Amino acid sequence: MSDDEYRVAVEDGIEFPVPADGERWAVGAVILNRDGAAFAQRRGPGRRLFPDCRDIVKGHVEPGESLLDTLAREVAEETGRHLRRVRRHLGTTTRTGDDGTGTRHEADYLVEVDGDLDHPVLEWSKHTAYGWFGPDDLPASRRTGPPVSTSSTT
Repeated sequence: MSDDEYRVAVEDGIEFPVPADGERWAVGAVILNRDGAAFAQRRGPGRRLFPDCRDIVKGHVEPGESLLDTLAREVAEETGRHLRRVRRHLGTTTRTGDDGTGTRHEADYLVEVDGDLDHPVLEWSKHTAYGWFGPDDLPASRRTGPPVSTSSTT
């Protein structure tokens, strides 16, 4: 199936915000394996935001691109796999970046992909490693503390 013919299933009731002119948006994809562990990558040391940190598949919405299109593009770019299904909207976060670029919005989704992510095709110029992580793999400092400004449809 060509990229032009590829369709992504979206569960009923899942909404994708439409960025207003001038707003900065990103989307994130939480991909779980059969054991419930989440796929994460280590950002490269030269990255402007969060260098050397683990992160989910994520990327910025380009001008004229929908959040769903961005989600599919980022999954393909960062894993080499196709986005198959959007199962759930996990929430939308708004924060002010420390790089002087203003307010950013991020919508995160629980998704399914086609193919085996035990052997992803990473963007090695941006990421240095990958793995599967469960709650026990998170440092205690990341599991506690004040919440970030979020809204959720869950």
